[in-house]
Amino acid sequence: MTEGKTPKQHLHLVFGGEMENLGGISFNDLNALDIVGIYPDYATALSVWRGKAQETVDNATMRYFIVPLHRLLDADSVG
Repeated sequence: MTEGKTPKQHLHLVFGGEMENLGGISFNDLNALDIVGIYPDYATALSVWRGKAQETVDNATMRYFIVPLHRLLDADSVG
């Protein structure tokens, strides 16, 4: 890394909610989504995701996801 240069951010969003059914990726209630937070790297997001998944292990229809926001942001600058 070059001295004085800020490292590139690799932001990740962790969120979840109750699914309509076990086989799909449609949420029961979009207003009830749990937006956990935005994290500076995948490792941190994964740690938080594991915690949330463990908290809701008894609810089979509850799912959490990690979204790589940095990829979405980079896509805007490419095209």
